Amino acid sequence: MTLKTLTKSTVWDVQENDIFRMWDSADKDSDIRENIRRYKDIIRSAFMIEEVKEEDIETAKKRYAKQGYKVGQIKVDESTKLTWAIKKRPIMRVTDLTYENIRHISAAKLVEVLDRNFGGGWDSLSQSIQDIIESGFDISTTTLPKDRLHKPGGMYEKKIADGYEVLEVAKGTWVEAIFAKLKPESEKPRLKFQTSRGEFGDEESEDDDLPEDDYKNHDEEDEEMEEPTTFDDEDINEDNYRTTFDIEADPDEEADELAEYVDE
Repeated sequence: MTLKTLTKSTVWDVQENDIFRMWDSADKDSDIRENIRRYKDIIRSAFMIEEVKEEDIETAKKRYAKQGYKVGQIKVDESTKLTWAIKKRPIMRVTDLTYENIRHISAAKLVEVLDRNFGGGWDSLSQSIQDIIESGFDISTTTLPKDRLHKPGGMYEKKIADGYEVLEVAKGTWVEAIFAKLKPESEKPRLKFQTSRGEFGDEESEDDDLPEDDYKNHDEEDEEMEEPTTFDDEDINEDNYRTTFDIEADPDEEADELAEYVDE
């Protein structure tokens, strides 16, 4: 893994020393030097970064070591070096869980985090937190009287045998059991469709296979398509226009017209 391949998801797989190592190996890459803020933002998503101002690095290492930080230098350009103290962000509360880090913790760690924040059981979590957890873990729950939860051959025993971690939340004389198991990695399905030749291909690559002439023909066909008929006000006359309802004449208007005719 290098800085260029680092993402806000994969950064959770590395440790403090890995960050300094990757930066050292990329110090001659102009792209990284020009986009240092971008790579720093990615690192910050999983690490706390403190810029050390002290000149004595050894003194800084001792001071920050007490807080769990690792201290090292990164080279920004040929004449500039920065001293960083970095520390992996801890996942202690359910609010620390994100879509980027949820698959980088174990089921045992998840149960620990839930246990530290719980009170009302699974339903006490917000829907957004539930969605994040379920994006990385299979979750199932059951609520039973204390004396029935651990019944031989029951759901509890089967889930444990299947590799689930469990958290028990007391609810008076009943207990809610929350089972969690990391979902297996699965490849995202790619959309397939049938071509005129009866073959199947990827949506992204189908148009790329067309020769240049085919693109030209498509454009010509588009130009030859008949344009929809439009009417201007000048085109409307008594032969092509009709209303969908009849308007009766005003009797008073008819009387006035008749009187004028008689006078004439």
